[in-house]
Amino acid sequence: MTRLFASIALAAFAFLAGAGAASAMKIEKIVSPSGIEAWLVREQATPLVALNYAFHGGSSQDSADKAGIANLTAGLLDEGAGDLDSKAFHERLESRAIEMSFRVGRDYFYGSLRTLNENRDEAFDLLRLALTKPRFDAGAVERVRGQELASLRRETTNPNNLASRRWWETAFPDHPYGRETKGTLETVPRIGADDLRDYVRRVFARNELTISIVGDIDAKKAGEMIDRAFGALPAKNDLKPVPAASPRGLGRRIVINVDVPQAVVNFGGNGMERKDPDFMAAYIVNHILGGGSFSSRLYREVREKRGLAYGVSDSLVWFRSAAVVLGGTATRADRTADALGIIEQETRRMAEEGPTAEEMAAAKSFLKGSYALSLDTSSKIAAQLTQIQIDNLGIDYIDRRGSLIDAVTIEDARRAAKRLYGGGMLVTVAGRPKGLESSGTAE
Repeated sequence: MTRLFASIALAAFAFLAGAGAASAMKIEKIVSPSGIEAWLVREQATPLVALNYAFHGGSSQDSADKAGIANLTAGLLDEGAGDLDSKAFHERLESRAIEMSFRVGRDYFYGSLRTLNENRDEAFDLLRLALTKPRFDAGAVERVRGQELASLRRETTNPNNLASRRWWETAFPDHPYGRETKGTLETVPRIGADDLRDYVRRVFARNELTISIVGDIDAKKAGEMIDRAFGALPAKNDLKPVPAASPRGLGRRIVINVDVPQAVVNFGGNGMERKDPDFMAAYIVNHILGGGSFSSRLYREVREKRGLAYGVSDSLVWFRSAAVVLGGTATRADRTADALGIIEQETRRMAEEGPTAEEMAAAKSFLKGSYALSLDTSSKIAAQLTQIQIDNLGIDYIDRRGSLIDAVTIEDARRAAKRLYGGGMLVTVAGRPKGLESSGTAE
């Protein structure tokens, strides 16, 4: 009961701290005594600290024959560290309402920590143990591996997973981005504790480490906490290079036969790098075409006018070595061809004509006004600050973002639309779509 009340209090504190910080955002660049840089937002109204961080080196560091190493590592870091086995480690977290999580992207290994100030020292000590002395006990490894394999088995008949996997495999063949982050039924059983330790050794280092802290903590104490958690890590990582790549297979349609009532469609092509001068224009254009949910062209044409799907959307996805625009929908098997035809038609129309002035005005207003929703909790603020650092947008980006959106002209948008949607798409369909077959040729 005590732990339950502590968790409820922590959630309430998180919301209030985030709301306060978002309304009066002041970001400080700090340097710990050992020289580790971080961004800090002080919020003294509530006794809470939220930490978000990222190491360069995600699933792209997995070897092809053992894909899933990074993901399995993320699932095991809180399953025992130092002299604490899995049960003892989790009891420490739960008894003090400390929230610790890890996740993996293609380029980065992400982590977060949230704690009340009264448990701050222990929380950062537990994080240090997880990052520097993970146990990878045989029992824990086999248990978490079993969970991952069970999930992968379910995905072998899931049309969403089948369409997504085939899209990435086809778009990035023989490239780390083409491999599923979670690995496969063939690769995950090959992963041993030594592989997990090697990943930690190569990836968890102080260089290319991005840190954000939000909460009731000053710069001096924040620096001390940073060193407490990260100071014992190696100075430099040891990463394998990831070559630059562009999506392949554009113009192809691949149909994967699976006996399900609906068909799942994935579609996408060349995207826009975050550092590209046309990125903000592309961001607005994408919102208008498919990223704006209920207001987008695709939603209006596919869902509202024709009732072909419950939802349809697309989004910009960017990595360190590639960028794509990727979308999807699910529809009845006998209407899949109709839905895909509308998507392709609207995509071509956007590439040829671009958005209207009215669409531009509405999109700009929405994108500026809705941004506060990504800053309404301390954890969201910390995550946003980490991503802003990763994208190298500058410590004043939140203040400048509105003016960057306003500066995009209709000519900028039309140019970006042609670049985004004028090169064709790779389409993968999982299901039994009537009248729709694979087309195009493999490269």
